[in-house]
Amino acid sequence: MDPNKPLILLTHELPQNWVGSLLDGYEVIVGNKNERGIDRGLIKYLERVSGILCLLDDPIPVEILDKSPNLKVVSNMAVGVDNIDVAACTKRGIPVGHTPGVLTEGTADLTLALLLSVCRELPQASADAREGRWSNWDPTGWLGKDLKDATVGIVGMGKIGTAVAERLVSFGARIIFTNRGQQPDKEKQLNATQVDLDELLLTSDIISLHVPLTDETHSLIDEAAFQKMKSSAILINAARGAVVNTNALIRALKEGQIRAAGLDVTNPEPLPPGHSLFDMENCLVTPHIGSATENTRRIMAEIALQNLDAGIKGLPLTHCVNPEVYD
Repeated sequence: MDPNKPLILLTHELPQNWVGSLLDGYEVIVGNKNERGIDRGLIKYLERVSGILCLLDDPIPVEILDKSPNLKVVSNMAVGVDNIDVAACTKRGIPVGHTPGVLTEGTADLTLALLLSVCRELPQASADAREGRWSNWDPTGWLGKDLKDATVGIVGMGKIGTAVAERLVSFGARIIFTNRGQQPDKEKQLNATQVDLDELLLTSDIISLHVPLTDETHSLIDEAAFQKMKSSAILINAARGAVVNTNALIRALKEGQIRAAGLDVTNPEPLPPGHSLFDMENCLVTPHIGSATENTRRIMAEIALQNLDAGIKGLPLTHCVNPEVYD
C-alpha cells in the first residue's frame, strides 16, 4: 500500500472498462462481492479511508462513520440512499453522492416488462408449455388482462413514474396518479388524473409503485391498502421492497384480495431460498434488475466514481443528496 495516496474502499469490484482512469492516483481496496456493506476485510482500513463507494444494499451506518475519522465522501451507486445514514454524514460534514436520472429509462422498461408479464401470465404459460401441460389450444387457457382501457395507478409521479406512464399511454391505458403536491403539467402531458391514494387503490386495475423509501412510504401498501384494492388488481413494485408490507402481500395473494404481483424489489432483499413468494404462481419476482442494462450500469458507475473523486478533492459533488454540508 502507498500511504501517500488517498485510500478508497469499493464495497464491490467494478469492471475495468467502466472504471477507466477514474481511480488513477488512489489506493483502492475492494470488498468481498458476496457480502453486503463494509465487510470484515475492509474494517481495518476505515481509520485512514478517504472515500467509500457503495451499492444500494450496502449499509453505511453511524458505526462505520465513527470508525472513519478521515472520511471525506460516501458515494452510492444508486438513486436512493436509504442504505446510508445521511443525517450522520451531514453532521460530520461528509457529502453523500448518488446517481439520479440515468436509470429512469431502464427502470421504466423493466416495470413495463414486469407489468406485461404478469398481465398476460407469461411465467405460468411458459412453465405449462415447458412441463407438458400444453396439449391443445384452449379457449379459456392462460387468459390475461388487457392494457387497453385498463386504469393504471401510478404511485409517485417522479421521473420514473412519468416514464412508465408515457409508455402505458401508447397501450391505450387510462392513467391516474398520486403524488406529493399538485402536478397539473403531468395531467395535461399524459391526459392523466391526479387523485388521492385511497381513490387510486379503489379504482386501479394495475398499481405501479415509484416512490422513494422514507418514513412516510415505509409499508405504504399494507393490509388496509390491500383491502381497498380490487380482487382483480395487479400490483407492480420496482421502487423499494419495504414500501410494501411483505406479510400483508402474502396474505393478499393467497386469499385472493388481489390477482397478482410483479416485484423487482422485496423485503427482505434478497429473499431467502424457499420464501413463500417464490412458490406463488401469481407472483413474479426478479432480483432488483431495474437498472440492469449495460449502458445504464456503466454510466451509474462513472457518476459514482466522479462523485467520489470530487468529494476527496474537496470539490462539490455533481449529484449530492445533502448539499447543506457546503454551507
